[in-house]
Amino acid sequence: MDGGAERIAATFREEWGRIMAGLIRFSGSFDLAEEALQEAFTLAVEVWPRSGHPENAAAWITTAARRKLIDALRREKVRREKSEALMRETATFAPPDECVFGMEESPTDDRLRLIFTCCHPALAPEAQIALTLRTLGGLTTAEIARAFLLPEPTLAQRIVRAKRKIQDARIPYEVPGRERMPERLDAVRHVLYLIFNEGYAAAFGDELVRGDLCREAIRLARVLCDLMPGDCENAGLLSLMLLQDSRRSARRGRNGELITLEEQDRSLWDAGQIRLALDLLAGMPEHRARVRFELEARIAAEHARAGRAQDTNWRGIASLYAELLHLNPSPVIALNEAVAIAMADGIPSGLERIDAIAASGKLEEYYLLHAARADLLRRMGRNSEAADAYRKALQLATNDTERRYLERRLNGVSQQR
Repeated sequence: MDGGAERIAATFREEWGRIMAGLIRFSGSFDLAEEALQEAFTLAVEVWPRSGHPENAAAWITTAARRKLIDALRREKVRREKSEALMRETATFAPPDECVFGMEESPTDDRLRLIFTCCHPALAPEAQIALTLRTLGGLTTAEIARAFLLPEPTLAQRIVRAKRKIQDARIPYEVPGRERMPERLDAVRHVLYLIFNEGYAAAFGDELVRGDLCREAIRLARVLCDLMPGDCENAGLLSLMLLQDSRRSARRGRNGELITLEEQDRSLWDAGQIRLALDLLAGMPEHRARVRFELEARIAAEHARAGRAQDTNWRGIASLYAELLHLNPSPVIALNEAVAIAMADGIPSGLERIDAIAASGKLEEYYLLHAARADLLRRMGRNSEAADAYRKALQLATNDTERRYLERRLNGVSQQR
């Protein structure tokens, strides 16, 4: 990719969501806005190599897209017998004449509107994810489908249905009021974290990490922090993503094999990302109730601060998990707390807790329960029981890289019986 193409690609990545949000407010149509913006970038590819990269690339793209959008709206009005029909279709949005001169006036509000619209509770979670990545992130339908291992037509239909739902249900293009903000903001953060998790720990296939999804989730979390400064949960989410992503290069060996946190070469961790995440946590106000993503980030931070695995503050991690479990009762969090207790207070203490979780049946189909139990049994030398637990984990695991790791562990304990 030459320098001009790189600059266009950078503008695309950095400005797509902001410009798209303004175009949607202007037109009241996801499809017309997307078509106009794509045409503007196509025009940039044709013009910029001849005329040079404009000083304000975002303004150039915005102007070109707006002109194309105005043309499209005019064609749409002509196509319809009555212009009132078009206005009824877009009644939940500001009419075009009221917005033409204000597209650049409220990019912050526009992007917030777009985030909350994409993550509206009337949409199914999988539709929220697809629409957020397509509309705010600018990923193509093919890229999103490939990332989630879905047929492209399936993913395309998901996006089409989401847009139709927004139109048919007349979902307003707005930032929710104060009384609805907590619930809606939780949905936004949940969607961004689902996107990150699918990149960081791919559920299916041979790829352990999909860096494009991780990067996109982090970028969108940065946008959320910029739009709502001072929100500790948003900052905690971004910090958590940065800390987890900082370990990406160390998670796979030379031959693609999974390397556990305990065995990773910590010199490969991204020190810059870790510093930024720790600064976010340090900047949070004291003497207040801590929130979910902040607590999860503080747990990840304890790992980041340990120069060696044996230096990990497991007692502090167990305490943070206890706080998190009180805030968000969940068998998965209880499982993580049990592992931390095993490392802090002795393996029998943790194994007893894991056995209690297993007996409840709540995580019977969760392969990490069986993998964690197998690991503790292996450390205690109870290899026959460990082998049985590894086999159960293998039955449930769907990521090929993780399955190969479990197979290596199973072979190891089987040989030591």
